[in-house]
Amino acid sequence: MTAPVAVILGSAFGEPPAGVALERLDIDTPWGAQTVFEARGLGRPAYAIFRHGLPHRLLPHQVNWRAQAAALAALQCRALLVTSSVGVLRPDIPLYEPLLVSDVVMIDNRLPDGSACTMFAEPAPGQGHLLIEEGLCSAALGRQLEDFAHRCGAPVAARVVFGYLCGPRIKTAAENRLWARLGVDVDAMSLAPELVLANELGIPSSALVAGHKYALPDAAGCADTDVAASLRRSRDVQARIVLEFLRTAEPVPFGNRLFAFADPRAHRT
Repeated sequence: MTAPVAVILGSAFGEPPAGVALERLDIDTPWGAQTVFEARGLGRPAYAIFRHGLPHRLLPHQVNWRAQAAALAALQCRALLVTSSVGVLRPDIPLYEPLLVSDVVMIDNRLPDGSACTMFAEPAPGQGHLLIEEGLCSAALGRQLEDFAHRCGAPVAARVVFGYLCGPRIKTAAENRLWARLGVDVDAMSLAPELVLANELGIPSSALVAGHKYALPDAAGCADTDVAASLRRSRDVQARIVLEFLRTAEPVPFGNRLFAFADPRAHRT
């Protein structure tokens, strides 16, 4: 049987995507219980996590990031897709079209509660430093996503650098201008922690986003003033690709490495 795959769905997915039946699972982890939904009838093990709960109830700083990652590891996930609706910092990047994350800026590697963004909060066997040799986003999974998007009639419009700010407040105009000058293309209050933690656990990961607003006040064009409507449009452009990933994504080799000083062999997961 094909190895399990999973998706983490963001604010745009306030309800399950059409076309798939989901069964709720509650998984106990060292970080607390995590709700995961198993996609049924796909002929392969596939799972979905709704980042903010179902229905949407959790602000970014209330998400149990470590429990999510631990639950995916317990399910032996071998390919992960993380989604988000993002603010766009470049006026030449279109809204409401699929964007593939190629790299991440997370200047302070911390979760919103101030703790380090790591599964190794306390000394434990197997802990180590994540050596990012390929990138937080798997190139092989990215190629699969581009193929899925093309087959769905919604080709990837651009590869983007994603900037993470923990929220829960929206960024100031000056902060958005600073991010743009640093080379960040899009930003949001999620996604990066999930990529970091999944990589620490050896789970190959990818990220698909869609812009639902321009984050520079002087950018050309404007987003819908109705946030709920803009998120629905963001969901519509991502949903078909998400379903294709659940149905047909193939596991890929893990391209990064965990280095443990206690183990000079520096194993590859």
